[in-house]
Amino acid sequence: MVVQALAFYIFAAVATASGVMVISSRNPVHSVLFLILSFFNVAGLFILMGAEFLAMLLVVVYVGAVAVLFLFVVMMLDINFVELREGFLQYLPIGSLVGIVLFIELLLVGGSWVLSDSITKISWPMLDKEMTNTHALGYILYTDYIYLFQTAGLILLVAMIGAIVLTHRRRSGVYRQRVSIQVNRRREDTIEIVKFSKKVDE
Repeated sequence: MVVQALAFYIFAAVATASGVMVISSRNPVHSVLFLILSFFNVAGLFILMGAEFLAMLLVVVYVGAVAVLFLFVVMMLDINFVELREGFLQYLPIGSLVGIVLFIELLLVGGSWVLSDSITKISWPMLDKEMTNTHALGYILYTDYIYLFQTAGLILLVAMIGAIVLTHRRRSGVYRQRVSIQVNRRREDTIEIVKFSKKVDE
């Protein structure tokens, strides 16, 4: 228990500190690196809770895809962050007001949060004690919530097809590669052999 408590405090402290550094760093590259560090520490907290599936999901999806994508976008694009910060003081009062309102709402929600008496009466499926977290999650997901899971998959499929259709629609002024025309073109249509002679003055 001592080792687990010590690991919890270390992970929580580093995650909190890296989260503060994400919003306080002036360099956006440093902010993304602190964000990756925060994700790793939160994944460690998930492992301590016994939710190894969520930990690996956080590392693979967010660290491996989202955060790295942010890092490449920030490093490869020439973004002028000085111009982005020019209107910071102008919108500071409105932003501070919105932040204070959200903070008060979070305090009200956290202060009034209590466990309902009906929670203890929920009948969970009888799972084997030796069953892993991933196995238990898959068991519940594909039995009790199979229709909702399939509906979410269909919605994502429709969204993916819609994104592809919108990307490949024909627009005027946009040049696209036409492979069939390139493959079927003839040599005579692309190459012109010109013979010329040069006169040399004697």
